[in-house]
Amino acid sequence: MRVFVTGVAGFIGSNLADRLLREGTAVRGMDDLSAGTRSQVPAGVDFVQGDITTADLRGPMAGSDVLFHLAAFSSVSGCQRDPERAAAVHAMGTARVLEAAVAAGVRKVIAAETAAVYEGTSIYPTPETEDCPRSFYGVTKRCGGQLVEAYGRHRALRTTLLRYFNVYGPRQDYRREINPVIPAFVLALLRGEAPIIYGDGRKRRDFIHVDDVNDFHVLSMTSEQTNGGVFNLGTGRATSINELLAIVQGHLRATVPPVYRPDQPGEAAVTQADISRAAALGWRPRVELEDGIESCVAFLSEVVVSGVAGEAR
Repeated sequence: MRVFVTGVAGFIGSNLADRLLREGTAVRGMDDLSAGTRSQVPAGVDFVQGDITTADLRGPMAGSDVLFHLAAFSSVSGCQRDPERAAAVHAMGTARVLEAAVAAGVRKVIAAETAAVYEGTSIYPTPETEDCPRSFYGVTKRCGGQLVEAYGRHRALRTTLLRYFNVYGPRQDYRREINPVIPAFVLALLRGEAPIIYGDGRKRRDFIHVDDVNDFHVLSMTSEQTNGGVFNLGTGRATSINELLAIVQGHLRATVPPVYRPDQPGEAAVTQADISRAAALGWRPRVELEDGIESCVAFLSEVVVSGVAGEAR
């Protein structure tokens, strides 16, 4: 099987490519390196640098059986500041990817959506029927997801939408203006700095390890039961940011207290997945949060703080 991955240099894309290559799958991928780095693209990936909003997609995608569409403008605060870019990437970029997939003869598209489509809900755990995005990030990602669903209805294309909750693990982006919470906490404590919490720390998040997400990715490639489906990928459990910090502090044996700053706009108070649809197909998350954080600490200690891997884009 031949697989094409957009966003292959990013956190989830590079981990997915690693998994596929280990299992003997041929992988070609594209990334504009605006967030991911070239050093993260696994050896063995046929890599093409390009932006999904402007690049030729049909040529690089030719011969692929399955497409994973993971490229995104993955910053809630960035999308709030620049909704035009958010729409360009998540809506028009997705339309270009899908049109190229049809033209290239791709048989199945597995696309990343987001738990941000549930920003307006008050139902927890949240089922897939409760989409109500509020931020520019959530709204534009839902638009991209609706395009995926429409191509599944109107073109000879099998599609699966995956709504990631708070995915974490090795290679999670630590270069943003505001980093994801787990690498932000780990890096601050490794450096002896005070970790920053936006808000009062009582927000709760459903943290899912990237290895568990990749288990469902692999399942989706061949399962007919995922065709036309929308699936939450989380654990079904929600952990507060204050509780999360305590776990990270325990791993690092660090006692530096946090600094609390004003809340970030556009973020949900709670994310908690109803995973019954995915579980009905035999999938279950298997990485406990404490173990998953240990893998993040190991990665950030070795690769970032020690500078083992290059930072060149």
